Amino acid sequence: MTAFDTKRVICGDWRHPRQMLGDQTYDGHMSIHDDKMAEDLGFSGAPIEGPTHFSQFAPLLEEIWGQVWFEKGCISAHYLNMVIEGEEVRAFAEVPLPGSQITNIWAEKRDGTPVLQGTASVGSEHPETELDRRRAKLRAPDQLVILSDLSVGMKGAAPEQVIMDFDQNMGDLYPFSLNNKLAGITELSPWYTSQGGNQSPWGRAIIPMEMLSVLTNYSNRAAKFPVKGPAVGLYADQEIKLIDGPLFVNEPYRLEREIVELSESRRVESNWVMTSVFEEASGKLVAECLLNSATLKASYAKYEQEAKLLGKSLD
Repeated sequence: MTAFDTKRVICGDWRHPRQMLGDQTYDGHMSIHDDKMAEDLGFSGAPIEGPTHFSQFAPLLEEIWGQVWFEKGCISAHYLNMVIEGEEVRAFAEVPLPGSQITNIWAEKRDGTPVLQGTASVGSEHPETELDRRRAKLRAPDQLVILSDLSVGMKGAAPEQVIMDFDQNMGDLYPFSLNNKLAGITELSPWYTSQGGNQSPWGRAIIPMEMLSVLTNYSNRAAKFPVKGPAVGLYADQEIKLIDGPLFVNEPYRLEREIVELSESRRVESNWVMTSVFEEASGKLVAECLLNSATLKASYAKYEQEAKLLGKSLD
């Protein structure tokens, strides 16, 4: 027994995360990551993509759990405030008690504004995560409009074959390559690179946690979920869980998607999609990625008109 029960916290350095989605397009229009689009919707500027901040936690979580973090680690985060390029961000993690498989994490700006809060965990059976708790509190929406043709349990149209190579442009949703990202990533490990990857414990270059979001989303149009548009969305909640990791550069994977929750707030309609990642060669499940894509009601031109037709109250 000790005299104090004070939790110890570790943190990284202040970083300047980079905006890499300024040229992103979907549904035939620019995204919220375009300055003008963001300003038209009432935001102060184009936000940096949320999972960009996941890289800042990697050194902290490796310090806590070691190599297992890269093999069976999980980040579960609720995004709180947007970060604009030029702003500084610092990541924090509580040091858990010996043997604990979960801890609290958060990130904040230089002025103390919170960026995200969540949990990090390791192990085959992860303890209850930040998004587990948040999902348990969700209430069924009354009448969705933009997402009215979706239902919980709906699956993607077909499995998607994906891969990430160093110089592969990841398409309209992610108009850059892994090498482009590594040139500006907040925490660069040689294990991520073509030059140093063979020195990793697995003898190959591994995909950074933040780029697993890209791997699991660049092909998402193939799921053909009937979401009305054009409309603008953003990431509200995200969880990336490694089950048999790490995931490797230039390794083929198969994705299967399923809608696991639908929810709503005053400003957005939310589609929670679970993407299961399978190793193509063996068929084994290697990762799961849960994403709450929140679509801004104000960005859908027909929102009020269709809401009235569906009998939805706009009060």
